[in-house]
Amino acid sequence: MNASTSLSKPAARRDCVFAAAGLKKEYDEGQVQALRGVDFQIMQGEFVAIIGPSGCGKSTLLQMLGALDLPSSGSLYYRDESVPDLKDPSGYRAQQIAFIFQAFHLLPTFTALENVQMPMLEAKWSREERVDRARQLLKSVGMEHRMGHFPSKLSGGERQRVAIARSLANRAPVLLADEPTGNLDSENAQLILELLVRLHQEQSMTVVMVTHDLEIAQKASRIIAMKDGRIVSDSAKN
Repeated sequence: MNASTSLSKPAARRDCVFAAAGLKKEYDEGQVQALRGVDFQIMQGEFVAIIGPSGCGKSTLLQMLGALDLPSSGSLYYRDESVPDLKDPSGYRAQQIAFIFQAFHLLPTFTALENVQMPMLEAKWSREERVDRARQLLKSVGMEHRMGHFPSKLSGGERQRVAIARSLANRAPVLLADEPTGNLDSENAQLILELLVRLHQEQSMTVVMVTHDLEIAQKASRIIAMKDGRIVSDSAKN
């Protein structure tokens, strides 16, 4: 049994997407404590911003939600499943979780249209279905005029829009965004944030966004503030 399953499942409402209790993460045999006992619940359809200074544990927490890292102790559930004990973490990420990172992670030798199709290669999509959906997604993020361009020919804002379109390819119900505007100028950052808000509203996605910028976090409907591996405030906007 993993250390992460040593606590029972936290009590949660039926519409709870993520539930954590006593979540801890240590490195270097306990010398570094990235998370120091975190408790929270995230409900279906929420747009949650996690804020705090560098090193406060917010990105570590996001990686655990996406099963990219394991807690040292405590419990973390996605709906009714323990995330650390998932039998197929890669399948969970492919089917349930959409990721957006500060670095765009686009494949440089493929066009925008081809990059968006990549997550669909593992699903049972025909080539025609993949191309059609990729075109629809690029159009939805305002990139229909740049489908045939390679990443090197796109601006930072355009590359992030392609990355967002790619993240939506498999219709995952949860979007995890780690500093999605970190590499963008203020104008493009505003455009990307407006796009995320629109996608959240139109597709009823559950969105969890990590940022160090309070102004950016204000776009969310709920703000969780972290410091030194702990949650110091958790407030919903009216």
